[in-house]
Amino acid sequence: MSEKIYALLLRLFPVRFRKVYAEEALQLFRDRSRDEKGFFPGLRLWFDLLADLAVSIPREYRHAEPSLVGASALHPMDGIPEFQLLETESPRPGTLFSGTILSLATFAAVSILIVHGGSSRPAPFWNSQAGHPNSARSTTSRTSSRQRSGNDQEKIMTPDGPTRDISSIETGDVQAGSVQSKHASAPDKAGLDQSSLVHAERPKPIDAAERKRVIDAAASNLKQYYFDRDVAQKAAEALKAHEASGDENAATDGEALAALLTGQMREVSHDTHLVMEYSRATLREHRSEPTAGELARYRTTLKDNNCFFEKVETLPHNIGYLKLNSFPDISECHATATASMAALNHADAIIFDLRDNTGGSPSMVSLIASYLFDHPEYMFNPRETPSQNSWTRSPVPGNRLADKPVYVLTSGSTWSGAEQFSYDLKMLKRATLVGETTRGGAHAGVFHRIDDHFGMGIPEAKIVNPFGNADWEGTGVEPDVKVKAGDALATAERLAANKLTRK
Repeated sequence: MSEKIYALLLRLFPVRFRKVYAEEALQLFRDRSRDEKGFFPGLRLWFDLLADLAVSIPREYRHAEPSLVGASALHPMDGIPEFQLLETESPRPGTLFSGTILSLATFAAVSILIVHGGSSRPAPFWNSQAGHPNSARSTTSRTSSRQRSGNDQEKIMTPDGPTRDISSIETGDVQAGSVQSKHASAPDKAGLDQSSLVHAERPKPIDAAERKRVIDAAASNLKQYYFDRDVAQKAAEALKAHEASGDENAATDGEALAALLTGQMREVSHDTHLVMEYSRATLREHRSEPTAGELARYRTTLKDNNCFFEKVETLPHNIGYLKLNSFPDISECHATATASMAALNHADAIIFDLRDNTGGSPSMVSLIASYLFDHPEYMFNPRETPSQNSWTRSPVPGNRLADKPVYVLTSGSTWSGAEQFSYDLKMLKRATLVGETTRGGAHAGVFHRIDDHFGMGIPEAKIVNPFGNADWEGTGVEPDVKVKAGDALATAERLAANKLTRK
């Protein structure tokens, strides 16, 4: 509700201003709303916003110059008159007066809502890398394409790497249970035959026979593939019990059924990588390698986003800072990674900002970690059995960071491979984690195609954790210093400066 009110207030600005800055203003509102919860922080937020509106709106109208905009087509047809309209104009006094009254009423209403209803949760915003209050830095948009491999077992291709786990499903056409679309403009669709895309305004309805067939297949796949046989049996029995109770009868389309089954499986397993998918377009049978077009799009995405190495700089007190929004495929981004780490080689302490990092390639995790040790170190990955890539490539020739203090910034958006990096460095006592508990995605899911439109992601491997029985699946990685994500950088800077001063 608060965001909708603020969006209405933004309409008081000139049209040209809104076109350029409205989305940024809304994002700033979302960022602050997430952190400034409670009565007094919420009151301060709205006081700041309304004070800014009171100053900014008259100023923008003073500087706005009306321009003529053609209201007809660029090449009007003969015989059709062409006319022009003013794109912006100064508001009448009555309009400004009404806006002022609306602002004051909004301030009063929000104050009452904060007292009696608590602060409202901002709407999800997944189109940007910067999902936390520290979004003043440059942001990079993400797009994703996917790769399916194996016979009926399929993996995903994203900017993070050609084979990312099923937990990272991020398209609008594939409805994966409760997984939301993170990229509203993804250029490729997950596992879809691009020559046979089906464009439909509404999901295709399904009948009782199809629901039963999907549920039976889901139960069978759970018992056959899920790594924990006891949990698999319980989840399969839960699906059948829900079916017997008629709980799925209300799911009359594929998307609704996928979401319902995903929830039922997770209710028993507590595994966020266990997911039922529905695709409006036809799923491919299989393909072992990505097409040339997919690889080209993947490389373009990495190039356009500097392999998601967003920022490398030196902060005061000679503290190195690296903002990394993904752990991309090492075969494409090795040079970018080594250049970024080399730029920090002179630093007396390092801060890795993973607050917007949603994971990626384990080999890149090991490569970056290699600079933090003077000997090979095992990097535990609950998604795969140990391999050569499970060890850091330490020592790195010419590297001077192996004994420097390390701080890792985390948030509720930190996920998957970024959690592996955070968890392992914490367990190895090589880094101090600062920020929020991470999202909690540890187990990889292999995709199993059920039919042309349904499939499911199932974690199949149970890996022994050298640090104990529990990993971070469903619970996340706890920071050593728990602060709001927006305060994590300043906190880490202060910790690093104090540590360096004591030396």
